[in-house]
Amino acid sequence: MADKLNLEVITPERLVLREAVDEVVIPGLGGELGILPEHTPLISQLQTGILVYRKGAERQQMHVSGGFAEVGPDRVSVLSDVAEKPEEIDAERAQRARERAEKRLSSRGEDTDFQRAELKLQRALIRIQLADKG
Repeated sequence: MADKLNLEVITPERLVLREAVDEVVIPGLGGELGILPEHTPLISQLQTGILVYRKGAERQQMHVSGGFAEVGPDRVSVLSDVAEKPEEIDAERAQRARERAEKRLSSRGEDTDFQRAELKLQRALIRIQLADKG
């Protein structure tokens, strides 16, 4: 019986994290998924959100957006389009991205891609939230 989960978070550019952890909470498409050792295998699409992992009493967070998570009894593999630890986030850049996305959403122009602007706004808000904690 596994007492730890091997967590890997990978983007197309790099391996972001590889650690043995006690618990993982991922932002699945249908809501948050809490994963403990010996979890039933599953695959879930990710939504933009905060991935949380726990080692003992210490909780860590990171921003993830897009991609999939594959869960097995002793591992969680997150293949994400974007994954950032709080200390990697530029708060000023995230604030500027938020302002641009809000401006696009309020413009009501025919050429505005509202779905893309909403995703950019979600990413910016999560980055700002995590940068404040980092």
